[in-house]
Amino acid sequence: MAGMLDRTDRLAAGALRLGPGVRSLLLLHGTADKATSFDRAKEWFDKQKQRVEDARFKAYEGMYHQLHADYGKEEFYKDVADWILERADAKQAAAALEPRLAQMGVKQFIRNVRAAKTIADERAVIQKESAAIRASFREESHDHNIRRNNVAKLLYLFTLGERTHFGQIECIKLLASPRFADKRLGHLATSLLLDENQEVLTLVTNSLKNDLGHSNQYVVGLALGTLGNIASVEMSRDLFPEIETLVSTANPYIRRKAALCAMRICRKVPDLQEHFIEKASHMLSDRNHGVLLCGITLVTSLCEADEEEGGEEGIVDKFKQFIPILVRTLKSLATSGYAPEHDVTGITDPFLQVKILRLLRVLVRGDAEGTEQINDILAQVATNTDASKNVGNSILYEAVRTILDIEADSGLRVLGVNILGKFLSNRDNNIRYVALNTLIKVVAIEPNAVQRHRNTILDCLRDPDISIRRRALELSFTLINESNVRVLIRELLAFLEGADNEFKPTMTSQIGIAADRYAPNKRWHVDTMLRVLTLAGNYVKEPILASFIRLVATTPELQTYTVQKLYVNLKKDITQESLTQAGAWCIGEFGDLLLRGGQYEEEELVQEVKEHEIIDLFSLILNSSYATQITTEYIVTALVKLSTRLSDPSQAERVRQLLQYHQTSLDVEVQQRAVEYGNLFAYDEIRRGVLEKMPPPQIKEESRVLGEAAKKTKKAGNRKSKLVAKPTTDQDLLDLMGGDDSSSAPLASPTNGTQNNADLLADILGGTTSPPTTASPPPQQSNVSSIMDLFSQGPSAPSPAQTPGAVPASSGLDALASFGSPPPQQPAVAAAPAGFPCYNENGLNVSLQLQRNAEGTVQVMARFRNTSGAQLSNVGLQAAVPKSQKLQLLSISTTELAPGAEATQPMRITGSKGPLRLMLKIGYTHPAAGQVQGQVKWTEPS
Repeated sequence: MAGMLDRTDRLAAGALRLGPGVRSLLLLHGTADKATSFDRAKEWFDKQKQRVEDARFKAYEGMYHQLHADYGKEEFYKDVADWILERADAKQAAAALEPRLAQMGVKQFIRNVRAAKTIADERAVIQKESAAIRASFREESHDHNIRRNNVAKLLYLFTLGERTHFGQIECIKLLASPRFADKRLGHLATSLLLDENQEVLTLVTNSLKNDLGHSNQYVVGLALGTLGNIASVEMSRDLFPEIETLVSTANPYIRRKAALCAMRICRKVPDLQEHFIEKASHMLSDRNHGVLLCGITLVTSLCEADEEEGGEEGIVDKFKQFIPILVRTLKSLATSGYAPEHDVTGITDPFLQVKILRLLRVLVRGDAEGTEQINDILAQVATNTDASKNVGNSILYEAVRTILDIEADSGLRVLGVNILGKFLSNRDNNIRYVALNTLIKVVAIEPNAVQRHRNTILDCLRDPDISIRRRALELSFTLINESNVRVLIRELLAFLEGADNEFKPTMTSQIGIAADRYAPNKRWHVDTMLRVLTLAGNYVKEPILASFIRLVATTPELQTYTVQKLYVNLKKDITQESLTQAGAWCIGEFGDLLLRGGQYEEEELVQEVKEHEIIDLFSLILNSSYATQITTEYIVTALVKLSTRLSDPSQAERVRQLLQYHQTSLDVEVQQRAVEYGNLFAYDEIRRGVLEKMPPPQIKEESRVLGEAAKKTKKAGNRKSKLVAKPTTDQDLLDLMGGDDSSSAPLASPTNGTQNNADLLADILGGTTSPPTTASPPPQQSNVSSIMDLFSQGPSAPSPAQTPGAVPASSGLDALASFGSPPPQQPAVAAAPAGFPCYNENGLNVSLQLQRNAEGTVQVMARFRNTSGAQLSNVGLQAAVPKSQKLQLLSISTTELAPGAEATQPMRITGSKGPLRLMLKIGYTHPAAGQVQGQVKWTEPS
C-alpha cells in the first residue's frame, strides 16, 4: 500500500506541470480501480473534450488511443505512468513516445494488409512494416513487449509466404526468456520460422535442454513440441536422454508429448530406437487415453520403420505379444456406453480406435496367426459402427483398410468392399473420394465384389466435383473386362462427349487400350475408335492413331466401311486433327474402295461419292487454319496416292496443281515431299507401282497399344496380400530393404558393342579377325572387368573362365592396332581378395568379393558357379541396401551357366559405414528343381 501511494504521489506531482485535461486524466488512471478505471476515464474524457481546448491535450489524444489499442488497459496504465514519471513535460513525453507509436500493433497491421485494394498496396504495407521490424531489431531494445509484438508480426508474414529469416535470432531470444508469455510465443515462432537445416538451430539446443528440465509442466510441453517439430540429427542425439527420462515420468501431460517427440528422434536417428522400445511397450497398457494414443503412435512408427529396413531388428515381432491387449481395448471402446470425457457425437474416442486399427494392420500384415486373432473384432467394428456420422465413417474406413491389407478371409473382404460401396452413396464428397481411391487399389484383389458397385461408380462420372470425376474415371477403366466392355465403353464415350479437356488425353488412350484388348469384334472396335476420333480427335495420342490405322489395314472386310465412315465424318467436321489424319491416310490408301462402293448412307439417304468431292474436301482442309504441319504431310501423301486411283484426268491434274503449290511451302519436309511427288508425274510407268497400297503391317504383341499396361495389369491381379499396388515389371527390383534410396539394375545382359566394333573395322579394312577363344562366359566378361577397373583403385583379378591367351576387344582402336604390331604383354594382375560365401543351394554357389576405399565406397563382385551337372538358365541377382546407402548394380556377365561354369556381376555401394549389409534375391532355373528363388540377408563378417 505504501508503494502504491508513493507511486500515485509522484505521478500526481509530475502531472501538475501538465495541462488540466491531461493532469486530471493521469490522476484518474493512477488512482482508480483497475476494473472500472478505464470506463470512468473514458466518460470523463468525453466530457472534457467539449470544453478543453488545450493544445497539449489534443496532442496527447492520439497517443492515448494508440497506447490503449496496442497494449490493452493494464499495459496502457503502466506505460503512460512510467513515461510521465520520467518526463514531466508533455512535449517531452510525446517526443519520447513517438518512435514507439510509429510501429503499429499486430491487429492494426493485419487490418492494413487486408484493407489494401491492390497487390501493389499490400506489398507496400508489408515492405514498410518489414523495414520497421528490421530497424527495431537493430536497435537491440530490451523491451520484451516490443520484441513479442515484432515476432507476432513475423508469424503473420510467414502465413503470407513472406521472408522472415531476419527474425530467427529474435525468436530464440524470446524462447530463452524467463517469462511464460515470451517463452510461449518464442517456441511457436521457432517451430514455424526455423527448420532442422538452419544454422542458428545450434543456439536452441541449450535453451530446450533447460526447458525440458523446468518445473512447470507447460514449459516442458512447449519444449517437447518444439523439439518434435524441428529436431535435427545432432539435436536428437544431444537431447534424447532427457526425452528418455520424460517418457517414463508420472505426469501424463508430459508423457504423451514425450512419446511423440521420441517418434521424431527415432525417425532422425534409427540407432536410438532400442532406447524407446521397452518404454513404448509400457505405454500400450496405460489407462490414460491420451498416453495410450501417443504410445500407439510411437509403436506404429517404430514398426513401420522396421518394415522399411526389412525387419532386421524384429521390432514388429516384439510388439505382436500386445495384440490381445489391443483387441481387448478396441472391443471395450466399441461396446462401451456413454463416456462424456471421450465421447464424440455418440462414439467413444474415435481417434484411439483409428490408431489401434492402424497398429493392428501393421502388426498382423502377412501373419495368418495374427489375422485370426483380429478377424472377429474387425467384423464387429465393421458391422456395429454407426455410419450416419463422419466420426463413424472414419472408423469404418480404417477398418476397411485393415481388412483389405491383411490376409483376411474372402467374406470379410467382401464386407469391406460393400462398406466402400455404401460410401459412394454418401453425400459428403470427401467420403466418396476416399471410397473411390481405395476401390482403385482393391479391384485387383476383389474384382467381382467391386463389379457389383459398377453403376454407382458410373454415376460418379457425372458428379460436379472434378476430383470425384477423376477418381471415378480411373476406377471405371480398371473395371473393364470382356463381359462388360460394351456397357462401360458406351458410358465412357458419353462422358467423353462433355468431359473437361484435361480428361480427354487419358480417356482416348485408355479407351483405345480397352478396345484393343477386349473388343468383341472388329466392327465394334472400328466404330468405337471412330467415335473417339470424332469426339476428341485433338487429344488422341500418336500410338492410338497408329493402332487404329493398323487395325484398318489388317481388316480387309471393313476397309470399305471404315473409309466411308471417315469420309462422312470429315465432311461434317475438319477440326479434329487425328480424325483428319486418319481420314487422309485411309482415303489415300483405299480411295478406290470409296469410289467403287459408289454410295453411302447418311441420315437414311443414299449419297454418292464423286472424285471431285474428295479433292474438294482435301483442298478445303489444306486451306483451313486446322491444317497443321503433320496434317499437311498426311494430305499431300494422300493426294499423290489418289492420283493413281482416280479415273478422271482432270482430277489428277488438280492433284498435280495442289502438289505444285506446296513445292514452295515454308516447311522443308512438306516442300521436299511435294517436289518428289510432283516429279513422279513424269514417270507414269513407275508411278502406279510406287504408289500401290501398303502391305498390311504384321501385328506383333509388343507393338500393340497395350504394351506394358497389360503386363502390369496381369501382375497386379496376382497380388492378393497388399492393398497398395506398386508397379511391377519383370525388371523391377523387389525393394526388400524397404528404402526409396536403394537402387538396382535390370537382369537383362547388355550386348557387347566393342566386339562388334572390332568386327566392323576389320570388314572395312579388309582384314580377317576372329573373336578370341574363351571358355564358358561370352565376351561380356571383358566389359565387366573393365567396369570394375573403373570403379576400383587398383587392377582387378581376371575371370577364372577367361583363357590366358584371350585378347579382350576393348575398343575399335584395338582392332586397328592388331594389323600392325603385336599386342603388348599384359601386366601382372594383383590377386583378388578372398570371397565370402553367401548362397549354396540346388547346384548354384554364390560368393561375394569386397574391396573398400577411403571414401566409404565398396566394390562388390558377385561370383556365380554352377556346381551341379545340369545347365542353369535365367541366372540373376537383385540387391537392396539400407536407405542411407546408394547401390549401383550392373548386369550379370551371362545368364546361362553350363556345369562348372562361372559368371560375375559387379555392384558399387556408396555411403557404407561399418559392416556391409545386403538383401539379396537370387533367381535361376534348374532342370530338376524348376524355377528357384532364394532370398539372403547377408552381413559382412567382422
